[in-house]
Amino acid sequence: MTGVSEVSVAKTPALQYRLDGPEDAPVLVLGPSLGTTWHMWDRQVPELTKQWRVFRFDLPGHGGAPAHPANSVASLADRLLDTLNELGVARFGYAGCALGGAVGAELALRHPERIASLALVGCSPRFGTADEFRQRGVVVRSHGLDPIARAAPERWFTPGFATAQPAITEWAVQMVRTTDPGCYIAACEALASFDIRPQLAQIGVPTLVLVGSDDAVTGPAEARTLVAGIPDARLALVPGASHLAPVEQPAAVSDLLVRHFSTAWQVPDPTTTGQFVLPAPAESVIMPPQVAPLAEIAPSAPQPECASRLDTHQAGLKARREVLGDAHVDRELAATDDFSADFQDLLTRYAWGEVWNRPGLDRRTRSCVALAALVAGGHLDDVAAHTRAALRTGLTPQEIGEVLLQTAVYCGAPAAGRAFKVAQEVIREETTPQE
Repeated sequence: MTGVSEVSVAKTPALQYRLDGPEDAPVLVLGPSLGTTWHMWDRQVPELTKQWRVFRFDLPGHGGAPAHPANSVASLADRLLDTLNELGVARFGYAGCALGGAVGAELALRHPERIASLALVGCSPRFGTADEFRQRGVVVRSHGLDPIARAAPERWFTPGFATAQPAITEWAVQMVRTTDPGCYIAACEALASFDIRPQLAQIGVPTLVLVGSDDAVTGPAEARTLVAGIPDARLALVPGASHLAPVEQPAAVSDLLVRHFSTAWQVPDPTTTGQFVLPAPAESVIMPPQVAPLAEIAPSAPQPECASRLDTHQAGLKARREVLGDAHVDRELAATDDFSADFQDLLTRYAWGEVWNRPGLDRRTRSCVALAALVAGGHLDDVAAHTRAALRTGLTPQEIGEVLLQTAVYCGAPAAGRAFKVAQEVIREETTPQE
């Protein structure tokens, strides 16, 4: 059949997508990186559609897609599967760049029966540190996406390419600049919490790990970690390319993808087929999944009368790191000895595992309360840490200023003045874009 193209905008929570190529060909899904759109794969489509029905999607809030944030890789993977299910696509190949690659790895771990073959481009089992991505979210809340957009060409392309291709460089800047800020921040949170290093050996599909030789974001070292951990994986190094290798070296990337998916398309075991049933293919618009009536939702398993200390400690440590940041928590725990260990355990279990995890207030509100209480108590040593925490939980510098201004009325101007000085320095540090 001749190549057919169609474009569709799916309703939330499914994804905005585009299909190109023969309708009766096997489906190959292409996933974008953070800040890009499906157009990052434009130069691969002519070659790939000779053999496959190419499905490209946009991340929420990217490329004009509906701005319904997803703050975990698992949530993005679920939305992608919902979209493919409505189209009647049962099995597919998958290639994804960076965050798009993380989605593919998540699918290979949770739904291996759906993945025929996998390609991870500019990807990593752990993208930097959680602190780095959460700090990026603070910058976006404070200054919008412009600082991130202006720095994108330096992160994505080699210097020579960026200089020689000003039109593509400007295209990259505008792609980021037109992304919904809330969706970008949520995607940063998804990358902050993504870590599949312990699970790499469970990826059982043929995998190509492709990386630009000059990628300074997720470079050859991260690629080799993936290859070492995934049993059926091989490495492809693309010379003269940085993070967005499909844009910078399109012919080389296209050739590598064609060779990989032509030779490593895993055929399902006949004894395992038929274990999942998909709905009939939908028309061009995807309908949202139906919500089951409350009475039909199985109640959660009864909880023990007292949660174990270990479970509470783990939940508390997770919340403590998410709010205060890994660097702060690591410093606190590194200074712990036999004398202070019980106190740190109390903080982690009670303050963070119990109080900060209660459902009655969101974390933004709890940050406001914490800041006001610290000023009232004169605990200026902790104002800095909780100013950083407030930025992480979503407060803007202006909102933090309003909280401190309120404390001047009820706690006194001297106390508020000292707090303003501490918070001002923290905000200056945290909202300055990284070079």
